[in-house]
Amino acid sequence: MTNIKKIKILIVDDETAIADLVEVYLKNDGYEVFKFYNAKDALECVKKEDLDLAILDVMLPDMDGFSLCHHIRNDHFYPIIMLTAKVEDMDKITGLTLGADDYMTKPFNPLELMARVKTQLRRYTRYNSANAALETPEPKEIDIRGLHISKTEHKCTLNGKALSLTPIEFSILWYLCNSKGKVVASEELFEAVWGEKYFDNNNTVMAHIARLREKMQEPARKPKFIKTVWGVGYTIE
Repeated sequence: MTNIKKIKILIVDDETAIADLVEVYLKNDGYEVFKFYNAKDALECVKKEDLDLAILDVMLPDMDGFSLCHHIRNDHFYPIIMLTAKVEDMDKITGLTLGADDYMTKPFNPLELMARVKTQLRRYTRYNSANAALETPEPKEIDIRGLHISKTEHKCTLNGKALSLTPIEFSILWYLCNSKGKVVASEELFEAVWGEKYFDNNNTVMAHIARLREKMQEPARKPKFIKTVWGVGYTIE
């Protein structure tokens, strides 16, 4: 009999009622859950378990969720969803630039969280599957002035040096490279990568582009690769 690997999800929130509620919903959907109320225990779990997704609260007793996200991103690229009671845009941008993939403000509808979990897992699986390159006739590898990106191997190098990209960052860079010479609107980029409808004042794309440029050591004013066309979108010439 074939054993089907359960998807493993980490939930870290010091509000026990919220953590327990999310755990119930996740388990009801068949996921294996690792629940913690502090960052220290969560990091021990991250080292030991082969996780598929993490849900992190921003306000934790021993370490803020952004720092925890940063620690996870040092070695892992599975999706991270941030939970917070704050609504300021800068908090959202901070979380995304540290490597988070999505963001939800408390209080939230647990069913919406479950929908976002499934969306993140679908995208993560799709872009990490060896069969993904067979879905469309697009090229498997692209070279642009020292930037080499391989969709088959899911790897990217710049001037021979490997770039450590999250699945979202890789997808954004691949889409832009595959659209070389074309200006890609923020709306198009968001809907192509996230698979969701774009909404006004969405800073998600901007935050991830900023993080990509940082990893590529691109000057903000005169980037060599990802250029901003103000009021329209982004392009790689």
